[in-house]
Amino acid sequence: MFTGIVEELGEITAVENLGDACRFRLRGPVVTQGAKHGDSIAVNGVCLTVVDHEGDEFTADVMAETLDRSSLGALGVGSRVNLERPTAVGDRLGGHIVQGHVDGTGEVLERKPSENWEIIKISLPADLSRYVVEKGSITVDGISLTVVDAGPDYFTVSLIPTTLALTTLGLKQPGAPVNLEVDVVAKYVERLLASGQGAGK
Repeated sequence: MFTGIVEELGEITAVENLGDACRFRLRGPVVTQGAKHGDSIAVNGVCLTVVDHEGDEFTADVMAETLDRSSLGALGVGSRVNLERPTAVGDRLGGHIVQGHVDGTGEVLERKPSENWEIIKISLPADLSRYVVEKGSITVDGISLTVVDAGPDYFTVSLIPTTLALTTLGLKQPGAPVNLEVDVVAKYVERLLASGQGAGK
Protein backbone atom coordinates (compact mmCIF):
# COMPACT_ATOMS: atom_id res chain seq x y z
CA MET A 1 0.00 0.00 0.00
CA PHE A 2 1.12 3.56 -0.77
CA THR A 3 -0.09 6.92 0.49
CA GLY A 4 0.50 9.15 -2.53
CA ILE A 5 3.29 11.14 -0.86
CA VAL A 6 5.99 11.20 -3.54
CA GLU A 7 9.46 10.57 -2.13
CA GLU A 8 11.47 11.78 -5.07
CA LEU A 9 11.42 12.79 -8.71
CA GLY A 10 13.27 10.01 -10.52
CA GLU A 11 14.32 9.51 -14.12
CA ILE A 12 14.11 6.71 -16.68
CA THR A 13 17.64 5.91 -17.84
CA ALA A 14 16.94 3.00 -20.21
CA VAL A 15 14.02 1.23 -21.87
CA GLU A 16 14.33 -2.34 -23.19
CA ASN A 17 11.65 -3.69 -25.53
CA LEU A 18 10.72 -7.25 -24.50
CA GLY A 19 8.06 -7.83 -27.16
CA ASP A 20 4.88 -8.08 -25.12
CA ALA A 21 6.43 -6.04 -22.29
CA CYS A 22 9.28 -3.65 -21.62
CA ARG A 23 11.91 -3.21 -18.95
CA PHE A 24 12.56 0.20 -17.44
CA ARG A 25 15.77 1.18 -15.71
CA LEU A 26 15.12 4.06 -13.35
CA ARG A 27 17.31 6.31 -11.24
CA GLY A 28 16.09 7.04 -7.71
CA PRO A 29 18.70 7.45 -4.96
CA VAL A 30 16.07 7.63 -2.19
CA VAL A 31 13.81 4.71 -3.14
CA THR A 32 16.74 2.41 -3.93
CA GLN A 33 18.08 2.61 -0.38
CA GLY A 34 17.77 -0.94 0.93
CA ALA A 35 15.88 -2.05 -2.19
CA LYS A 36 16.01 -5.71 -3.16
CA HIS A 37 14.59 -8.05 -5.78
CA GLY A 38 10.81 -8.38 -5.42
CA ASP A 39 10.23 -5.09 -3.62
CA SER A 40 7.46 -2.77 -4.82
CA ILE A 41 7.99 0.81 -5.94
CA ALA A 42 5.26 3.07 -7.32
CA VAL A 43 6.26 4.75 -10.59
CA ASN A 44 3.86 7.56 -11.52
CA GLY A 45 1.30 5.77 -9.39
CA VAL A 46 1.83 2.32 -10.92
CA CYS A 47 3.01 -0.38 -8.52
CA LEU A 48 6.02 -2.07 -10.14
CA THR A 49 8.27 -4.87 -8.88
CA VAL A 50 12.01 -4.41 -8.57
CA VAL A 51 13.79 -6.91 -10.83
CA ASP A 52 17.33 -5.75 -10.18
CA HIS A 53 19.03 -3.02 -8.17
CA GLU A 54 22.47 -1.52 -8.56
CA GLY A 55 23.68 1.71 -7.02
CA ASP A 56 20.98 4.35 -7.26
CA GLU A 57 19.16 2.59 -10.12
CA PHE A 58 16.65 -0.25 -10.35
CA THR A 59 14.92 -2.13 -13.14
CA ALA A 60 11.25 -3.08 -13.38
CA ASP A 61 9.29 -5.04 -15.97
CA VAL A 62 6.08 -3.51 -17.32
CA MET A 63 3.51 -5.83 -18.94
CA ALA A 64 1.57 -4.87 -22.08
CA GLU A 65 -1.62 -4.61 -20.00
CA THR A 66 0.00 -1.99 -17.78
CA LEU A 67 1.41 -0.10 -20.76
CA ASP A 68 -2.06 -0.04 -22.36
CA ARG A 69 -3.96 1.03 -19.24
CA SER A 70 -1.53 3.64 -17.94
CA SER A 71 0.59 6.48 -19.28
CA LEU A 72 3.83 4.51 -18.78
CA GLY A 73 3.83 3.53 -22.46
CA ALA A 74 4.37 7.18 -23.38
CA LEU A 75 7.57 7.43 -21.34
CA GLY A 76 11.10 7.15 -22.66
CA VAL A 77 14.70 7.71 -21.69
CA GLY A 78 14.99 11.00 -19.81
CA SER A 79 11.35 11.06 -18.66
CA ARG A 80 10.92 12.23 -15.08
CA VAL A 81 8.73 10.07 -12.84
CA ASN A 82 7.26 10.19 -9.35
CA LEU A 83 8.67 7.48 -7.08
CA GLU A 84 7.33 6.15 -3.78
CA ARG A 85 8.10 3.09 -1.67
CA PRO A 86 5.26 1.20 0.08
CA THR A 87 4.15 2.42 3.47
CA ALA A 88 5.55 0.44 6.39
CA VAL A 89 3.18 -0.80 9.07
CA GLY A 90 2.99 1.83 11.80
CA ASP A 91 4.02 4.75 9.58
CA ARG A 92 1.88 7.87 9.31
CA LEU A 93 -0.72 7.84 6.53
CA GLY A 94 0.29 11.17 5.02
CA GLY A 95 -2.01 11.08 2.02
CA HIS A 96 -4.75 8.50 1.54
CA ILE A 97 -4.89 4.76 0.78
CA VAL A 98 -3.30 4.25 -2.65
CA GLN A 99 -3.01 0.78 -4.16
CA GLY A 100 -0.85 1.55 -7.16
CA HIS A 101 -3.55 0.10 -9.44
CA VAL A 102 -4.30 2.70 -12.11
CA ASP A 103 -8.01 3.00 -12.96
CA GLY A 104 -7.50 5.03 -16.12
CA THR A 105 -5.72 7.97 -17.64
CA GLY A 106 -6.60 11.62 -17.95
CA GLU A 107 -5.07 14.57 -19.74
CA VAL A 108 -3.90 17.90 -18.43
CA LEU A 109 -6.39 20.38 -19.92
CA GLU A 110 -5.17 23.68 -18.53
CA ARG A 111 -3.03 25.31 -15.86
CA LYS A 112 -3.95 28.48 -13.97
CA PRO A 113 -1.05 29.90 -11.98
CA SER A 114 -1.50 32.28 -9.08
CA GLU A 115 0.89 33.88 -6.61
CA ASN A 116 1.21 30.93 -4.20
CA TRP A 117 -0.36 27.92 -5.92
CA GLU A 118 -1.52 26.62 -9.28
CA ILE A 119 -4.83 25.08 -10.31
CA ILE A 120 -4.68 22.26 -12.85
CA LYS A 121 -7.69 20.98 -14.76
CA ILE A 122 -7.56 17.31 -15.79
CA SER A 123 -9.91 15.31 -18.02
CA LEU A 124 -11.80 12.46 -16.37
CA PRO A 125 -12.99 9.24 -18.09
CA ALA A 126 -16.78 8.88 -17.91
CA ASP A 127 -16.62 5.56 -16.05
CA LEU A 128 -14.62 7.15 -13.21
CA SER A 129 -16.58 10.36 -12.72
CA ARG A 130 -18.96 8.83 -10.15
CA TYR A 131 -16.03 8.18 -7.80
CA VAL A 132 -14.71 11.75 -7.87
CA VAL A 133 -16.29 14.30 -5.54
CA GLU A 134 -15.46 17.81 -4.39
CA LYS A 135 -13.01 17.71 -1.46
CA GLY A 136 -12.50 13.98 -2.00
CA SER A 137 -9.17 12.28 -2.67
CA ILE A 138 -7.72 11.24 -6.02
CA THR A 139 -4.30 10.02 -7.09
CA VAL A 140 -2.71 11.72 -10.10
CA ASP A 141 0.57 10.20 -11.31
CA GLY A 142 0.95 8.70 -7.85
CA ILE A 143 0.31 12.00 -6.01
CA SER A 144 -2.41 12.10 -3.36
CA LEU A 145 -4.46 15.22 -4.10
CA THR A 146 -7.70 16.82 -2.95
CA VAL A 147 -10.33 17.51 -5.60
CA VAL A 148 -11.25 21.20 -5.78
CA ASP A 149 -14.00 20.96 -8.40
CA ALA A 150 -15.57 17.84 -9.93
CA GLY A 151 -17.34 18.03 -13.28
CA PRO A 152 -18.89 15.29 -15.45
CA ASP A 153 -15.72 14.87 -17.50
CA TYR A 154 -13.05 16.79 -15.61
CA PHE A 155 -11.76 17.73 -12.16
CA THR A 156 -9.41 20.35 -10.80
CA VAL A 157 -6.70 20.20 -8.15
CA SER A 158 -4.76 22.97 -6.44
CA LEU A 159 -1.02 22.48 -6.17
CA ILE A 160 1.26 24.08 -3.59
CA PRO A 161 4.84 25.12 -4.50
CA THR A 162 6.30 21.95 -2.93
CA THR A 163 4.18 19.69 -5.16
CA LEU A 164 5.06 21.77 -8.22
CA ALA A 165 8.77 21.60 -7.42
CA LEU A 166 9.06 17.94 -6.40
CA THR A 167 6.65 16.04 -8.71
CA THR A 168 5.90 15.59 -12.40
CA LEU A 169 2.87 17.89 -12.14
CA GLY A 170 5.26 20.81 -12.01
CA LEU A 171 6.47 19.81 -15.47
CA LYS A 172 3.42 18.57 -17.36
CA GLN A 173 1.77 20.93 -19.81
CA PRO A 174 -1.71 20.79 -21.43
CA GLY A 175 -2.03 17.65 -23.53
CA ALA A 176 0.18 15.53 -21.27
CA PRO A 177 -1.30 12.21 -20.06
CA VAL A 178 -1.55 11.37 -16.35
CA ASN A 179 -2.40 8.20 -14.45
CA LEU A 180 -5.53 8.29 -12.30
CA GLU A 181 -6.48 6.12 -9.33
CA VAL A 182 -9.76 6.93 -7.61
CA ASP A 183 -10.35 6.46 -3.90
CA VAL A 184 -10.72 2.71 -3.28
CA VAL A 185 -13.12 3.40 -0.42
CA ALA A 186 -15.63 4.83 -2.92
CA LYS A 187 -15.47 1.64 -4.98
CA TYR A 188 -16.06 -0.55 -1.92
CA VAL A 189 -19.03 1.57 -0.85
CA GLU A 190 -20.53 1.28 -4.33
CA ARG A 191 -20.11 -2.51 -4.31
CA LEU A 192 -21.62 -2.86 -0.83
CA LEU A 193 -24.62 -0.71 -1.73
CA ALA A 194 -25.21 -2.72 -4.88
CA SER A 195 -25.03 -5.96 -2.90
CA GLY A 196 -27.52 -4.62 -0.35
CA GLN A 197 -29.99 -3.64 -3.06
CA GLY A 198 -29.72 -7.08 -4.61
CA ALA A 199 -30.33 -8.80 -1.27
CA GLY A 200 -33.46 -6.75 -0.62
CA LYS A 201 -35.21 -7.84 -3.80
